[in-house]
Amino acid sequence: MAASLLSNLEGQAVLSVTTFPSSRFYSALHSQKPLTVSVRCQAKRGVMFKEDEVASADHLKYEAPLKIVEYPDPILRAKNKRIDTFDENLKKLVDEMFDVMYKTDGIGLSAPQVGINVQVMVFNPVGERGEGEEIVLVNPRVNKYSKKMVLFNEGCLSFPGIYADVEVVVPQFLALFCFVPV
Repeated sequence: MAASLLSNLEGQAVLSVTTFPSSRFYSALHSQKPLTVSVRCQAKRGVMFKEDEVASADHLKYEAPLKIVEYPDPILRAKNKRIDTFDENLKKLVDEMFDVMYKTDGIGLSAPQVGINVQVMVFNPVGERGEGEEIVLVNPRVNKYSKKMVLFNEGCLSFPGIYADVEVVVPQFLALFCFVPV
């Protein structure tokens, strides 16, 4: 699946990740192997990463079903906490995020978009349950990217009904380190 994803999106962005075994979830206690897949991401130049505050178990508490947070809700700009505990609570959050993403016809969804300020994102380039590959990004970090930018049409679930051609926003090549499922 990763190879077909690479050929379909080749030249757009490179994601270097550590994988964990399971369909949608992973455990930091299991063995890890590198995987490269392609995704589109936004990056800022000259950003230095400080050690992020760690999320507590309370940060992963929510009431189902999750709902999309819309702009200008301040939670969308709040600092997100790093995930250190890979447990059943995180798995449930990820599963619920995929459900919301598919129900709202999205291809990606971050935890802040459902009101939870942690560094988690779910993604499926096809946007259909059972098709494509479900990817979970946890604690992602941009390591490098090209200066050449591309133009494409983009929308956001937190800005419903708004789509625009975005220019000089998405790097053509990007290295992002995070955790994803196998």
